Amino acid sequence: MISALILDFDGVILESVAVKTGAFRRLFSFAPKHLDEIIEFHLQNGGMSRFDKFRYIYAHILNEELDDEKFAQLSSRFSALVFDAVVGAPFVKGAYEFLERFHRILPLYIVSATPEPELLEIIRRRSLEGFFRKVYGAPRTKADCIREILETSGAEPEETLFVGDAPNDWQSARETGVRFVARLTHGEPNRFINLAGVEWFVTDLNGLRDYILEAV
Repeated sequence: MISALILDFDGVILESVAVKTGAFRRLFSFAPKHLDEIIEFHLQNGGMSRFDKFRYIYAHILNEELDDEKFAQLSSRFSALVFDAVVGAPFVKGAYEFLERFHRILPLYIVSATPEPELLEIIRRRSLEGFFRKVYGAPRTKADCIREILETSGAEPEETLFVGDAPNDWQSARETGVRFVARLTHGEPNRFINLAGVEWFVTDLNGLRDYILEAV
């Protein structure tokens, strides 16, 4: 049984992960010797907020201080690089039809690492706001957002399903005790191999539709 459904946004609703990867590549083009390592860190940590990624990259890859001014500049430039491209990104196959159908069946929530004001505006631009009970974004962690959903909705963790496309999403599900389904992107490696507790894999939201119809 599923009584609440939580969805990541990039890579689950929109095919926008490549947009973010391209933005990291442009943002850190000033450090070509470290660029491959930065991009690999970004890819391995999908589901982590860009803010935490910036801090890690400067502290552990560039080994440079990241002061408040530079941090603000990075954040602003990254938003400028990705916003319009994400607004224009295609839906994951079956995503719009899924939202149209299932928001009438289940309470739907978004939990994303995108900054919340930016995420809300993207959702408004895509005319998706009517599908979700609530939308959560950074700087709050995904685990904290899931805990709030459980508390306010009254849903039990074992009846709550989180759908994400990154190991950090899986980790948030583990921390909060909710169930987890992994979305695998065609052409990308399966980053969930050997991770316990992934109850199903889907490649698009048509697959998620079929899985949930069996569960509800």
